[in-house]
Amino acid sequence: MSCCAVGCQNRKSVNKDLKFYRIPSANNSFNANRRRRWLQAIRRADWNEDHIKNARLCSSHFISGEVSMDFNSPDFVPSVFSFSTQGEIDNGDTKLERFKRKRKREETTHRPPDDVQRSKEASDEVASESSGACLSSDDSRMEPGADPCTEATVPKVLHDDLKHKYSQLSAECVNLRLEIDKLKSENEELKATLTNTQFSFSSIKSKAVQVLFFTGLTSVLFEWLIHKLKDSVEVVRGSMNLKDHLLIILMKLRLGLCNKDIAFRFNVTESDISNILRSWLPVMSATLKPLIKWPSKHAVLKNMPKCFKPKYKRCRCIIDCTEIFINRPTNLTSRAQTYSTYKSHNTVKYLVGMSPSGAISFLSAGWGGRVSDKQITAESGFYDLLEHNDEILADRGFTIRDELATRGATLRIPHFTKG
Repeated sequence: MSCCAVGCQNRKSVNKDLKFYRIPSANNSFNANRRRRWLQAIRRADWNEDHIKNARLCSSHFISGEVSMDFNSPDFVPSVFSFSTQGEIDNGDTKLERFKRKRKREETTHRPPDDVQRSKEASDEVASESSGACLSSDDSRMEPGADPCTEATVPKVLHDDLKHKYSQLSAECVNLRLEIDKLKSENEELKATLTNTQFSFSSIKSKAVQVLFFTGLTSVLFEWLIHKLKDSVEVVRGSMNLKDHLLIILMKLRLGLCNKDIAFRFNVTESDISNILRSWLPVMSATLKPLIKWPSKHAVLKNMPKCFKPKYKRCRCIIDCTEIFINRPTNLTSRAQTYSTYKSHNTVKYLVGMSPSGAISFLSAGWGGRVSDKQITAESGFYDLLEHNDEILADRGFTIRDELATRGATLRIPHFTKG
């Protein structure tokens, strides 16, 4: 066993005359204070609890050569180290001499009468309500049958002062323990809340920005959609309500999150997410499809934004094709039909029409990603909705100018889409 102090080479097997002390434990406030001061004095910044537990400090690091349990003593904390200056060491010797003189004066002042049996050492606890104090002996050599508590005269002023300090410290200790218990309880509650908290509609409904981000809808529209669907859908996962189910659907459609991501957020399994999607999407499609209406020419003109009127006042519809990624089909024919050269992926393709005011006015059936924009437009039934003098806005991929002309309509390609 060797000393843990920096630069100290003392070993218990070699230096038989030295004592080796453990680092004080923190089992009470007194020892916790000692432990903190010892560690500060030893200056071992790299220590962890295992180092502290196994460390031993030799008695050569105390001025008197041994540790003291009196907090007024300079040897209450080790102070003699290789990094200590000569001035610090000399100052420590002076403090020790001063401490010894003080203790000698106190022993003389509070010496008990000759007819009262003396104890070698006395504790500092005040155990009597009278002007005298009962001091307990720590001397292990006390004669058998001797009274462990002897009476010693202590000045009343000192006794009252100690009583007052003791009362203050006791009250402070009680208050601190109550506060610690309260904080521990709050900490456990917060841990439980954090563990049980999961992503749900109730966790975002009060934040309009989050509702709009995750769903693409305002809170009012979200509530309207729930009201529209509630009689046609069912709860797939019992731990979640209808609003959570709809939130999952809208997050999938708007953000394109994978099922595993959504499952992690809602603390459910991937199969739960798949079941919700399979159950809700057909119902939502059937319920919401009637909302896609082809508006009359008068309605389009009445609701046309001002920015369209200077150049596109005859605009009836804005069209574009959108592609949705799908898993690669195992069937070779399907794989070829759905492969999109533009996206370099297997996709399903839709023709979407939108009025100048921003309302979806046309949606085609789904096609394989290999089909051209021109073919989808021709076979989707879109041309049958057009009237004479209509104007269609599209990008340069739609080579349908002649097809529109046969119906008295015109194609306009905005300059910013021409590349």
